[in-house]
Amino acid sequence: MLSTTQLRLVGFRRPASLARLAHRAPASLLVRPRSASWTQRAWESTTTTDQDKDGHIDKAPNESILWFDNVFPLRPAGLLRIPWLMNPESDLTELLRRFENSSLGIMDPMNLVKRAIPNDSPMKVTEIVPRLKDGGVFVKFQHPANVPAQDIEGQVAKLLTEKRIKPFFSPLRSVHAGLVRGVPWLEDLHRFPRGRLRVDFVPPNPGEEAVELSQEDLYSMFRRYGKIAEITSQPWDSKVLPKFAYVDFALVRDAIMARNCLHGYVVPETKGGGKTGTKLRMSYEERAKQHRIWDWMSNHPRIVIPVLVALLTGLTVVIFDPIRSFFVKSHVTRRFRLSNSKVYRWFRKQTTDLFTFHRDRSEQAGLEAIWTHRQDLIEQIRKWLMETAETFIVVQGPRGSGKKELVLEQALKDRDNILVIDCKPIVEARGESATIKQLGSAVGYRPIFSWANSMSSMIDLAVQGTTGVKAGFSETLESQLQKILHTTAGALTEISLSKRHKTDSDAALPDDAYLEAHPEKRPVVVIENFLHKGDGNTIVYDKISEWASAMVQSNVAHVIFLANDSSYTKPLTKALPDRVFRTAALGDLTPEVAKRFILSHVEQTKEEKKAEKEAEEDGDEEKLKLAYVRPNLKNLDEALDVLGGRLTDLEFLARRLKSGQTPRQAVNEITDQAASEILKMFLLPGRINTDAEHTWSVEQVWYLVKALAKKESLRYNEILLSDTFKSSVSAPNGESALEGLSSVELISIRHRMGRPESIVVGKPVYQAAFERLVGDPVLSAKLDFTILAELLKVEAKNIEKVEAELTTLATLPKQPAAVAPRVTYLLTKLEASQKKIEGYEKEQGVLKQVLSKEN
Repeated sequence: MLSTTQLRLVGFRRPASLARLAHRAPASLLVRPRSASWTQRAWESTTTTDQDKDGHIDKAPNESILWFDNVFPLRPAGLLRIPWLMNPESDLTELLRRFENSSLGIMDPMNLVKRAIPNDSPMKVTEIVPRLKDGGVFVKFQHPANVPAQDIEGQVAKLLTEKRIKPFFSPLRSVHAGLVRGVPWLEDLHRFPRGRLRVDFVPPNPGEEAVELSQEDLYSMFRRYGKIAEITSQPWDSKVLPKFAYVDFALVRDAIMARNCLHGYVVPETKGGGKTGTKLRMSYEERAKQHRIWDWMSNHPRIVIPVLVALLTGLTVVIFDPIRSFFVKSHVTRRFRLSNSKVYRWFRKQTTDLFTFHRDRSEQAGLEAIWTHRQDLIEQIRKWLMETAETFIVVQGPRGSGKKELVLEQALKDRDNILVIDCKPIVEARGESATIKQLGSAVGYRPIFSWANSMSSMIDLAVQGTTGVKAGFSETLESQLQKILHTTAGALTEISLSKRHKTDSDAALPDDAYLEAHPEKRPVVVIENFLHKGDGNTIVYDKISEWASAMVQSNVAHVIFLANDSSYTKPLTKALPDRVFRTAALGDLTPEVAKRFILSHVEQTKEEKKAEKEAEEDGDEEKLKLAYVRPNLKNLDEALDVLGGRLTDLEFLARRLKSGQTPRQAVNEITDQAASEILKMFLLPGRINTDAEHTWSVEQVWYLVKALAKKESLRYNEILLSDTFKSSVSAPNGESALEGLSSVELISIRHRMGRPESIVVGKPVYQAAFERLVGDPVLSAKLDFTILAELLKVEAKNIEKVEAELTTLATLPKQPAAVAPRVTYLLTKLEASQKKIEGYEKEQGVLKQVLSKEN
């Protein structure tokens, strides 16, 4: 080792860290010998001024350079990739501050270099250049002229072989040293060490010729620095200049040492470098990784994409299906609802007099009168739920007849595990994603990624456009609905079997047999607003009816359909063709029941009696008037004859009676409101609709209004044979027009033995509303005028057809005798059409006078 006096270097102060050195100016950090005596100090050094200019270490003829590897940790040098660091090496050196505790201590990196130099070596260190990026240092030293640098390299290598020096951060690899035979390039570019070296063969001087070295020559030069994994020469047909070769080392440290020792080395002719020699110029090259699996996958999308879809589907089933099934069961059993908790029920019981948790008591009393009247129907539904018959229960009645209240609040009052599916929001949802979301919300199916359907469709389209194969990521609306209903069916099955115990006498029965024997344990599925918009969205109704059929046939649940009209038979018969449905029909209330409903609804409640009594005691007349308004029930029977027995209309009448109106005033206002709604929705000019929802014309609606205002019931086929329905220009399909008007409840079609028989008003109050509309002379004249205008168009078109045929017959060269009857028939038809036109125009003249005189 060098003595203490030999280690004294000019420019050294107290021991300082490499971090402190990195912040100094490069010229001030230059280590220059001031005297022959050296003092043992921390070796603080960096590039010289000349190095800053050209990036190389200049050396005199009697100077050489050694490269000491594994002095600094290599991995933290990756922080130098951060582009906003002004001086990466100085900032990185700050990380080494925790390793320092004393001058040239065991944790000091420069201590490793000091220990690696033999004591008896004739070398004198003149400069140290740390290379944090490469994890080592360059040591420039002077040596006597009679001692070659290779001998000093051998002494250092022998010392490092006999006495391995291992830094604290690398306990498995010791410090290595090698003589720099080339000209090292001290660059600070963002190029970081790699295990592969690209060796370019360039001429030593411009104009000279370089020689491509063989793999044997490269091996002989590079093997001393470490284990070589592979040497790859440039392809023989490559025209890339300069010529190059790849040398792959097993370890990155070995590649670093080879580059720092041989970069700029001129290979002489004796070692295969050619007459003028060949200069080696080296750079790190990122080794191309072998992605054989990925390459195979990317080259075989027709196989890989279906496999990925299957894996993703399986993963979704494994992870999300149990979660969704749990939420469906919680939704049906209402396990986590606040209203089912004991605390809530106790609080509700204690505060019954303070807060209202139900409907108004008068309203509740009115409903009780209806339930008493329909008690037989309620009991019948309960009996059906206790039977094992594999069929549907259908409760049919017009809107406002109380179907939902009768089933949920009366027939299913004491039952648990009820699932209600309202078809109205599902069918009215816009787009497939919204439809899926609404159905999932109805059954408690979550989490539901409705947005993923649109995204997967876009991915599927992109994959199909690039590979020509449909990926199958996207699912159709039908498959999505099927998945939701399938999960719901599994959850309902678990609910049905949840109360089954091993101690039961029939515990050994199969699941189907057990559920068939215990109909009281099956959940009840109530499907509300079935066929809400007719055939507008048949896929939803078809899937729900097929799913309900499977639920009934497997004895998993009872299914009750709530339908507004009798058109439910078509989809349900398709789903369950070999069963007869159990049907409960709800009509309008009888006059006696309707009157009892009104009387119980307007009866004075306990709160009103109490307020009235307090007002009487106080003698406050104003307060007494506000406490209770006694309804005027005079002419109530006449009002009920006009209003009918529709439940919603009766509730409207009762509220108006409680507000102080007379029955006649209330019915007049209700009738006027109904007439205004009909006028606005069906009879306004321009309301000619031929889309999927509206298939009728204004003329057809007015024809029915006039006919029903005169007669309470019309023959179905007679209406279809009328000119307004048979020969309509804007709505030629008469049956579709009648079905559309029936679906919106303007009219109601009565059936007999499965065929339509007669047409009546959709609501009893519409009878009076129709009469009021017809009684308006201006409106009646205006709409009659539109009907006559359409009939004129029809007859004019008939005349055109007849004239065209007569013209064709007249062009015949000879008039055969067989043509005469046809000509007579056409002339008779022409005459009849002309008489109709004259009559229609005459009627239009009368209507014009009415329109010109009346307001």
